[in-house]
Amino acid sequence: MNWFNSIAILVVVYLAVFLQATFNELRHCLGVQIDLLPSLVVYASLSSGIVTLSCVAVCGGLWFDSHSANPLGISVLPLFLVGLLMQRSRDLILREQPFAQFVLGAAASAGVPLLTLLLLINTNIQPLIGWFSLWQWLVMSAAGGAVTPVWFGFFDHIGQALTYRPQGESSFRPDREIKRGKQ
Repeated sequence: MNWFNSIAILVVVYLAVFLQATFNELRHCLGVQIDLLPSLVVYASLSSGIVTLSCVAVCGGLWFDSHSANPLGISVLPLFLVGLLMQRSRDLILREQPFAQFVLGAAASAGVPLLTLLLLINTNIQPLIGWFSLWQWLVMSAAGGAVTPVWFGFFDHIGQALTYRPQGESSFRPDREIKRGKQ
C-alpha cells in the first residue's frame, strides 16, 4: 500500500467536503447539492486497501456530517458499506474502463443517500422527502457517476508525476565484459 496515495486521497476528501460546504451556486441553480464523497469512496475502494477505505469513509463522513443537518456520524456507515462491497469484488471490476467507473460512481452516489435515508428514518428523525427528492437523487447519481472517471484520471496523473517508478530491466548485464579492438 502506498501511503502517499492514501494521504493524497484524504486531502482531496477534505477539500471536496470543504468545496461542497462553500460552493452554493450549483445548489441554487439546480436545487441539488452534489455529493463527491461516494465517487471518492469508489476510487479508494478500487485503488487502495481497507485502511484507506476506512479512513475515507470515517473522516469523510464525519466532515460531511459536521457541515450538514445530519446527525454526526450517520454518513459513515453508508459510505463504508458501499466501499466495502466494491472492494470485495474489485478483482471482477474493470477498473480502467471509464464506462465502468461511471456506472460504479453512479451506483455509489445513488446507494449512499438511500442508505443514509434508511438510517435517518430508523433513528426517529423526520427528513424532508417529497417528489423533488427524486430529482435531487437522480441529479446526484448522474453527477457522481460523471465525476468518478475524473478522480481516476486525476489520481493516476498525480501518481505518475510524484511517485517513484522502478527502472525497467535492461539487456545490459553489469557483470559482462565487452572487449573492443583487434584480437
